[in-house]
This record gives sequence, structure tokens and C-alpha cells, in this order.
Amino acid sequence: QVQLVESGGGLVQAGDSLRLSCAASGRTFSSYGMGWFRQAPGLEREFVAVISWNGDITVYADSVKGRFTISRDNAKNTVYLQMNSLKPEDTAVYYCAADRFSALKLVSRSGRDYTYWGQGTQVTVSS
Repeated sequence: QVQLVESGGGLVQAGDSLRLSCAASGRTFSSYGMGWFRQAPGLEREFVAVISWNGDITVYADSVKGRFTISRDNAKNTVYLQMNSLKPEDTAVYYCAADRFSALKLVSRSGRDYTYWGQGTQVTVSS
């Protein structure tokens, strides 16, 4: 069982930066692939970024590539999402998610593949 708690959201202006954190409970955090997803009002949840259990593999949505960076600190049971050059279209509730993946599939862009989810943190970017 893994519990996830996001933090770091807020209201910023376009061009600003934010760093989201996702703190995980449990001693097996280091074995989980971790993803960030977001959902804007009236829209479906979408993939943002994912990182493998050891941090060797990262994948980003095209919309955030070059602006967002996902990282993890297994000693602190925390995954981060550094968001730079924020745009109004980044406004959404951001969720972190976790699951164990096989050696053949270390990461996933699909929310359906994740068992554990946080409660979300709101990010609002004004123009």
C-alpha cells in the first residue's frame, strides 16, 4: 500500500516556475514507477511525465517537454515536478501516481496502469 500526498501548487503568472512535490509513504517507494498527470476543468485527465523506479527513464508529454522536469529522491520517498516557463494552458489539478511495473515496461503514460493516486494540487497560471 502506498499513500501519496502532493504539494507545491499555487497561483503564478505566465513565465513563472513552480516545483511540485509528491511524498509517498511506505518502504517500497524505490520500486515504484511514478507519474504526474493533470486535469483541467471540463477536460479529461492527461499524462504529463513519468519516471522509472531508478530514475533512469523519464518520459514527457509533448506539451511540457523542455519546460518540465521530473525527478525523484528515493531516500526521501519523494518525486518532484519542476515546472518552468508556465503557460495559462498548464492550469489544472496535478496528480501524482504510482505503481510497480515489470522489467519489460518500466514506465507508463496511461493513467489506467497506476494503482495509487494522490489527492491532487491546484496549479493556476494567469496570463
